[in-house]
Amino acid sequence: MNKTLQLGDCGLLPPEIIPFLANYNLIPQLLSQSIIESAIAPITCTHAEITQALEQFYQQWDLTTKQKIQDWCLRYGLTQEQLELFATRKFRVEKFKQATWGHQLESYFLKYKRHFDKVIYSLIRTENRGTANELFFRITEGEQSFAELAREYSQGPEADTSGIIGPVELGTITPNFAQLLCTSQVSIVQAPIPFGESWVIVRVEKFITAQLDDFMRQRLLQENFEIWFKQQLSQLSPEEKIWMGINTKPAQVQEAA
Repeated sequence: MNKTLQLGDCGLLPPEIIPFLANYNLIPQLLSQSIIESAIAPITCTHAEITQALEQFYQQWDLTTKQKIQDWCLRYGLTQEQLELFATRKFRVEKFKQATWGHQLESYFLKYKRHFDKVIYSLIRTENRGTANELFFRITEGEQSFAELAREYSQGPEADTSGIIGPVELGTITPNFAQLLCTSQVSIVQAPIPFGESWVIVRVEKFITAQLDDFMRQRLLQENFEIWFKQQLSQLSPEEKIWMGINTKPAQVQEAA
């Protein structure tokens, strides 16, 4: 491995510092931060945003006087401009997300809305088909409640919650099972169906439609940011990928084949 290391657009690290960084496993963090720093370099903050960020930063580090601020900057070798960049970094990252993906959040949300919708359902699972049919009969005939039979017979963790599962996002559920839930009527007990090595009885209790509120917008911005970051990692040099722990051997084997 080379004695120098390229950090994106930040230039080469001095050879003498690499052993220290490697010893504390800091090189992956430096590579990650250099990718982000290059992306947010053109992003600026307003005077009000800088003031707010500095106030939060001073409070976090208990820098209550000008002397403490000066001493802190001297200790870490930062100029006032560098301090402002450091303090506003989170602001600039959020502004980068908004500038890059904010205009497409609505279309992105609509495209994947079904994955974000949530469902609450009741479940009984058993390995025995005959038992499943018998339990379904008891429920539909009103002999016993779904919750009671789930507590007594279900062979999964739902037995501890009277069969109730959720709210859970449909996108986190196995596609075939999610399709079953989506095509089920609320409050209607579905006849036993095979699922994996079990037979399951399902009743949808409630569908919860996802909304493009502030929380969802922040989530979608973060998801897009993470996708973008992974794409940036894929563009690293072979040596940088080794530092990041990215295995490049499968791709090399495929090329050789």
